[in-house]
Amino acid sequence: MENSRIAREGLVLLGCGKMGSAMLQGWLAQGLPASSVSVIDPYPSDWLKSTGVVLNAHLPATPAVVLVAVKPQMMADALPELKAMGGGSTVFVSVAAGITISYFEQMLGADTPVVRAMPNTPAAISRGITAIAGNDSAGEASLNEAEALLSAVGEVVRLEAEADIDAVTGVSGSGPAYVFHMIETLAAAGEAEGLAPDLALKLATATVAGAGALAQSADIGPDQLRINVTSPNGTTQAALEVLMDAEHGFPALMKRAVKAATDRSRELANG
Repeated sequence: MENSRIAREGLVLLGCGKMGSAMLQGWLAQGLPASSVSVIDPYPSDWLKSTGVVLNAHLPATPAVVLVAVKPQMMADALPELKAMGGGSTVFVSVAAGITISYFEQMLGADTPVVRAMPNTPAAISRGITAIAGNDSAGEASLNEAEALLSAVGEVVRLEAEADIDAVTGVSGSGPAYVFHMIETLAAAGEAEGLAPDLALKLATATVAGAGALAQSADIGPDQLRINVTSPNGTTQAALEVLMDAEHGFPALMKRAVKAATDRSRELANG
């Protein structure tokens, strides 16, 4: 990243909370000079102050990228200050949930290259996955720049249309919370069968983490992985007959959960 357009022309990071800090840490580790990064954050952490980035100072007139990582409710106050950067070569990349590309176009000008991104919380340990979609002004080069930046915190996938972001939110954006709740409930079920709370939680957490890592690294699908661990008339089959029940098990429950999150995402985007 040392010789990229971003390094030469600069990057503005608007907001440096958990997500912004995770991305910044990744960029610096990949060789982006701290002097190329300007951060605007009203409450900078001690870590941020120690990085050597340009902090809460005069911004470059035409940076390569402005990455918007402020909370959605702060957007109306933050964006007008950057309006002069709109309509040119500066690419605006937003990780703010529920804020549409059209909102940025209204605030910054219709010709502004905008890439909307939906990351998830494992980005904090560089194990996230982020989906991106751009407007007509954001060509291949803009998407490539956004992907290069967001890959610092995990995988990046491109969407055919911005409308898909609502479903992405339902699956991967909100999905970590579903998994955390599964860990909670799996541990509680272990307690109900007589295990000590600490042991049950350790078993549940390691099992979910290990199964996820196995699913990600295996060259077969999760359906075959499930079959591989299920002996006929064994303990796993007994449990799966409950979990895979079409009416009361995971299939129906997860479909309802993802739909609820997706519908809420659409509602937030529509105001």
